[in-house]
Amino acid sequence: MTDAAAPRPHRPMFAIGLRLIAVLCLSIMFVSGRIASERGVNLIETVFYRQLIAMPVVFAWIATTTGIASIKTRRIGVHTTRMIIGLTGMMLNFLSYIMLPPAEAATIGFTMPVFGTILSALVLREATGIHRWSAVLIGFVGVLVMVRPDAGHFPMQGVAVALIAALVTASVSLVLRELGRTESAGVVVFWFTLLSMVPLGLAMPFYAQGHDLVTWGWLLLIGVVGGIAQICLTAALRWGPVSVVLPMDYSTIIWTTLLGVAIGEGWPMASTWIGAVMIAGSGLYIAWREHVRTRQMRAVSSAVPPQG
Repeated sequence: MTDAAAPRPHRPMFAIGLRLIAVLCLSIMFVSGRIASERGVNLIETVFYRQLIAMPVVFAWIATTTGIASIKTRRIGVHTTRMIIGLTGMMLNFLSYIMLPPAEAATIGFTMPVFGTILSALVLREATGIHRWSAVLIGFVGVLVMVRPDAGHFPMQGVAVALIAALVTASVSLVLRELGRTESAGVVVFWFTLLSMVPLGLAMPFYAQGHDLVTWGWLLLIGVVGGIAQICLTAALRWGPVSVVLPMDYSTIIWTTLLGVAIGEGWPMASTWIGAVMIAGSGLYIAWREHVRTRQMRAVSSAVPPQG
């Protein structure tokens, strides 16, 4: 058996650790984006420097793992589509953290698996049973419990932005599923980062500003932790199955709550915690049902005798 054909070793605890680091870095990145916004940095600048500073981090990772030659691709069109959708999602996610308290923005972001289920059913025509549709309903009820539209706790524009961000992020997963058939994770990360510099670079002459040293420090932090997050997200899936690493994403509520308290946002309300449990529970149940469905399909496939 060649190395290429050898099965990947599973190191679940290592994979979980990498995913937790990635989630922590993403939480720091988005909260830092909120702080940068309060210091006068506009959204275009934030995303531009996030990608620009992350580029050498990602490039160094590829150079020391799969090698520079691995970035070659024949699917630049699909990478471009992924860049457009992914860049839109990133901007909306940054904006949601600007418009909402961090814990609430993160909690609404947990609806991404819910939207993923809906898109899989509508776009990919995947069979979706009563179990997953029930989880979808519970997820949206959780949003209503958390937001309480009648109470006016949070700006509805911010809630709408966060929900659209989750929808767009779920759309990215569909494109990544297509790219994953032929492209390694490192190639996908590299081309997303590189291609995004084209529209962002064209926009920067109209949005670029001067900043003080402290603000540049926040922008540097956004880029570095963003690059580290991308690497750890990808590496976690190399060392552990999705069913093991995905639940770690819900630790976001812990990090964003603590970071929100640190920047003066205070503790989330009780309705936020209740809604978070409902939304996270629906997402975890969807992931579990997908795991069961995949295992059943493999069992059926292995039971079919070879033809010929």
